[in-house]
Amino acid sequence: MNAKETGEFPRGMVWLVGAGPGDPDLLTRKAERLVRTATVVFHDALVGPGVLALIPAGVRRVHVGKRSGRHSRDQASIDRMIVEAALAGERVVRLKGGDPSIFGRSTEELEACRAAGVPVAICPGVTAASAAAAGLGRSLTLRGLARKLVFVTAHARAGEPLDLDWGALADPGATLAIYMGKAAAGELSARLREAGLAPDTPVALVENASLPDERHLVTRLDLLPLAAKAGLGSGPALVLVGAAVGAAAAPRARQAAPARV
Repeated sequence: MNAKETGEFPRGMVWLVGAGPGDPDLLTRKAERLVRTATVVFHDALVGPGVLALIPAGVRRVHVGKRSGRHSRDQASIDRMIVEAALAGERVVRLKGGDPSIFGRSTEELEACRAAGVPVAICPGVTAASAAAAGLGRSLTLRGLARKLVFVTAHARAGEPLDLDWGALADPGATLAIYMGKAAAGELSARLREAGLAPDTPVALVENASLPDERHLVTRLDLLPLAAKAGLGSGPALVLVGAAVGAAAAPRARQAAPARV
């Protein structure tokens, strides 16, 4: 039974759908059902090709992808487009990489829809931090050592420093999951160490989490800039920092042993 038949997706409605980290097998059953019922899908640049392949033929696809340094649409334009499509009677899926509520600009789109009287709802997705930890064969938390998990984005406008509470982030009892952290690796390493985090704190970088070309680097905080520069390609990468990252574990069978820097 599809979303149309269950009544959860009438015409004129918007669903903000989490596409997960890229592997279509990590898409929720509800997300797949909504995608197959939509009449138009507005999707991000980070939505994996395997997920896009689930969109039925004949369904209109609109690329509104935003990646660091390559923004194709500003947020106000995206808001306007999804609202206009819904008001025209479309079943609108706004397909977002990962989970829509984690650094996904969902609030702006929710508010735009509600201001226009458009019904809107969220379908959560698997976030990149979970996929990255799974690929490493590690837990994001660790009893006695990492009892707190902090999600933070390292994205900042060009030329601007990261406006973060470094003292709070430099917590040896936490795991930091840093989204969009590759370009800011140097600043992350320096500022966290200045705030008191030990230079040998374990760090992992995971590029293209959940995809066949996923790549791992396990290193330490003071070597993070070198690892990010020398060991990663052009794909999106997530940085994990903390004792849990250093716990001995084997990666998934399909992966080669992670390179160490």
